Amino acid sequence: MTDQSQKFAQAALDIMYPNDQMAQAMGIEITDIAQGYAKGTMTVRKDMLNGYAMTHGGATFALADTLFAYACNTYNKRTVASGCDITYSGPSFEGDVLTAEAKETIRMGRSGIYDITITKQDGSVVALFRGRSRTIAGELIPND
Repeated sequence: MTDQSQKFAQAALDIMYPNDQMAQAMGIEITDIAQGYAKGTMTVRKDMLNGYAMTHGGATFALADTLFAYACNTYNKRTVASGCDITYSGPSFEGDVLTAEAKETIRMGRSGIYDITITKQDGSVVALFRGRSRTIAGELIPND
């Protein structure tokens, strides 16, 4: 990765996170970012549980969607989701630390596909998320 590539990736985090009220409210922390890649964690809280005392699917989805957003914005092009789906493969519970790792699968023109794997602290997979991105007008920082 070039210095310019990492500069753009870091800009996605530095510019987006201060405004990302959802991620902050959920305690999502971005731990690593590079072009086409983002990794982060979230500790499951009591207010994130469903009626069975398991992590609500919406909380898991929000974690995956957040990391998807950061990964697809690492090219200094404003990018949004055009669609996504998620498969839940196992439960998580209060106190579990979930890690989401977003990896670019393909990027062509204005479209991209990103796969996000969510695991618990023991390494077991909780969910698999696939996001489809679309680049829109604008840059995050001036492209010198």
